[in-house]
Amino acid sequence: MGQGLWRVARNQQLQQEGYSEQGYLSREQSRRMAASNIANTSHRKQVQGGIDIYHLLKARKSKEQEGFINLEMLPPELSFTILSYLNATDLCLASCVWQDLANDELLWQGLCKSTWGHCSIYNKNPPIGFSFRKLYMQLDEGSLTFNANPDEGVNYFMSKGILDDSPKEIAKFIFCTRTLNWKKLRIYLDERRDVLDDLVTLHNFRNQFLPNALREFFRHIHAPEERGEYLETLITKFSHRFCACNPDLMRELGLSPGKNIYRQ
Repeated sequence: MGQGLWRVARNQQLQQEGYSEQGYLSREQSRRMAASNIANTSHRKQVQGGIDIYHLLKARKSKEQEGFINLEMLPPELSFTILSYLNATDLCLASCVWQDLANDELLWQGLCKSTWGHCSIYNKNPPIGFSFRKLYMQLDEGSLTFNANPDEGVNYFMSKGILDDSPKEIAKFIFCTRTLNWKKLRIYLDERRDVLDDLVTLHNFRNQFLPNALREFFRHIHAPEERGEYLETLITKFSHRFCACNPDLMRELGLSPGKNIYRQ
């Protein structure tokens, strides 16, 4: 049986190479045999499935299908998830194509809160006609104004109802925002010590290594370029806040704010 199978396989190999058991086949016969095989294969495809699957897929692929997927054809949850990765500029461009999707309030609300983590208006009942897209534009305008003139920037936020006229609210806004120019912010906090006091209390240094806590403090409240009264004020405020967050450690080490713990 094994020899019989070997002969069958050998005969097929010889036929494919242009040979037969009687000898060489002519080149013309080989071409005819190859053409016949192709014709039979094509006939079988037409009988079994009609047109070749490759040509079928190629025919179905129109120019419209060659571009990006239309988000309107996807489930809304998936479309919103995709659009949530865009920034404000790209989302505005997307609204030119998918107006209903890209103008959705949830997307613009996410952009507002991811850029400006705290605003007084977030905790209020929105007025009639309120739009998070419009709020984003106002927050962006106010931030640019602040970076040119801090007092005018804060007044702009208050005039639009975005911030309440309260040192604590202003401090929360500064603490949760990364779009403000640090040099202008340093000048503003030097003039508004009431806002600075509330900003310091927003830091939580509990169970933190002292140098790490100091780095975090000056990451939010930038130190002046030169030594002076303002720098000493910042160090004193940091010392009091660190001791308040770690009372057990202070008692164990025998430290207090008056001993200048940053020198230890």
